[in-house]
Amino acid sequence: MLNIKKISSCSEGFSEKIKKHISQRKVNTTNIKDAVKDIISEVRVNGDQALIKFCSKFDNYTVNNAKELEIPKKQLSEALDKISVEELKALKFAKKRIEEFSGHQKAKSWNYTREGIMLGEKLSPIEKAGIYVPGGSAVYPSCVLMNSIPAKVAGVGEIVMVVPSPQGSVNDLVLAAAFLGGVDRLFRIGGAHAIAALAFGTKTIPKVNIIVGPGNQYVAEAKKELYGEVGIDNFAGPSEILVIADSTANVEWIVADLFSQAEHDKLAQSILISPDSDLLKKVEECMVKKLKTQERKEIIESSLNNFGLLVNSRDIDEAINISNELAPEHLQLSIKESEKYLDKVENAGAIFLGEFTPEVFGDYCAGSNHVLPTMGTAKFSSPLGVQDFQKRSNIIQCSEEASKMLAKHSAVIANAEGLSSHKDSAVLRKNKGKDNE
Repeated sequence: MLNIKKISSCSEGFSEKIKKHISQRKVNTTNIKDAVKDIISEVRVNGDQALIKFCSKFDNYTVNNAKELEIPKKQLSEALDKISVEELKALKFAKKRIEEFSGHQKAKSWNYTREGIMLGEKLSPIEKAGIYVPGGSAVYPSCVLMNSIPAKVAGVGEIVMVVPSPQGSVNDLVLAAAFLGGVDRLFRIGGAHAIAALAFGTKTIPKVNIIVGPGNQYVAEAKKELYGEVGIDNFAGPSEILVIADSTANVEWIVADLFSQAEHDKLAQSILISPDSDLLKKVEECMVKKLKTQERKEIIESSLNNFGLLVNSRDIDEAINISNELAPEHLQLSIKESEKYLDKVENAGAIFLGEFTPEVFGDYCAGSNHVLPTMGTAKFSSPLGVQDFQKRSNIIQCSEEASKMLAKHSAVIANAEGLSSHKDSAVLRKNKGKDNE
């Protein structure tokens, strides 16, 4: 039975009520911290032997040698012939659009010279990237493309992919996507032990410089523990959507959009905000009617009942203010002339403008990346992109005259900070030619 929470922005204590409702989704990982630390420690010490042990324990398949975890690249290319023509066309279409979008993100080295001082930045691709693709009972070829293509566009030297594989098998769609995305090496392994293997490296799995991609709470916890040992993109939580709709919105479309997010898992969140109370009522009625026909009915119902929300706002501007405070992963503006409100949106992982732009297009093949900040982290973090696979080095070069100019002021600041060796280093340049006087 559907029993989604409803709230009005005019109600007393609205801000506290909505914050309390949102915070319910935050998963307390205290009970798994020790288990994850133990897994990481064992992989650090025992390497491949630990991976063999954990594959048997968590993925229910046995290998005698860790080399058996790797899927040959030939098998990736062969998968192209094993999927349907329509599936292959769709993957190639998505690949082309993601590549084009990523190409616009790629930054270049730059420099300028002023008063004899050349300053700039040298941009270089990260040498090795590890991508984690969720697996198990689900199949996510789109996630393979979203993680691998930006790395490829950035110029990453080697892309190493890991994916959970119960009973040791990996879906052909995932293998085909890995080939199209330019994955260099693929290992059928998942969980915290896969993250640890990428972070430390073993005899079989290479050590990488950055790990990207979403996973379950064990994966997220392992990424937190290993941040600093290796670069980490973000700590993704359960998926979420916030739809802002006005009286012109199509009720059935909105219901489908809310369901599409709720079906991810029971911790997913779907929120609808509208100043039109009649629309909210119609959406709820349509939800009750349509829910019966959904293949993932149980998951959708649980998600909506526990974390779903229908909010009646005063107007669209207030709806956007509420959204900015929540900083959703996906923000969908199902309102007339939606582009006029774009400048008012401050915090969102991805913004979908207008009723003809459902969030699902962003999931698959619009071209933008679907690896996005969740749980309010869009206030300070960004979607996965080419920038995550590039590193910057500052460049400084001084002429002799410029060196004397900088030395004068550097010596003053060094002296003020009490760092005499810093001061000496600067003064030597200032006094060049006078050293033996």
